[in-house]
Amino acid sequence: MGEFKRIEKHDLPERERIINRMADAVHRMNEAIAKAVDTGITVELVRVSRHHCGSGNWGDQMVPMIREPADKQETT
Repeated sequence: MGEFKRIEKHDLPERERIINRMADAVHRMNEAIAKAVDTGITVELVRVSRHHCGSGNWGDQMVPMIREPADKQETT
């Protein structure tokens, strides 16, 4: 996976800067998930809530569910 490099975009409108900031954060999260998976951890993203602004816009809010490698899980 390639290295993350931030590109400064000062001349963009606020809406575009916000979208780019979110895309950057998702990219970093995906890199972190790949690193975790490569070390033997299972990661599942789960929606825990939905943020509404009151004017019809909404966004899902996520948390990672981490599972230990199968060889470290206890059997019952």
